[in-house]
This record gives sequence, structure tokens and C-alpha cells, in this order.
Amino acid sequence: MTYTRRQVTNAFFARLRTEFSEEELVELAAAIALENFRSKFNPVFAVESGESCALPWVVKAAEEAAQRLH
Repeated sequence: MTYTRRQVTNAFFARLRTEFSEEELVELAAAIALENFRSKFNPVFAVESGESCALPWVVKAAEEAAQRLH
């Protein structure tokens, strides 16, 4: 699910259905999508694992860069 242009095959989905309910499959897909989003979003702001915000020097650098663009 995290690979671009990669599709889940019907056979694989059928195997998943033997292990998970429809609700669980939706929750699983949502969790995978969220982690994929985080893996792309967090590096932009230098958010490390377990952090809730960027380091102060990163915030300062981002603010300076934003000022140069405006």
C-alpha cells in the first residue's frame, strides 16, 4: 500500500479477508496510510521518532527560509 502504483491483488485481498473483518481491514488500511503520510511529512520538519515537534534550530531555519520566500 505504501508503494506508488502498486495494487493489492484480488488473491491477496481474499487472504486478508480470511484473517480480518471488513472493519479491521479499513482500520488496517487507515493505519498504514497514516504511517505512510508521516514517513513523508515528518522529514520535512526534521521530526524525529517520538517527538511531537521539530527541534528549535529547525524551527528557526524554517522561519528564515519562509521569510526569504515572501
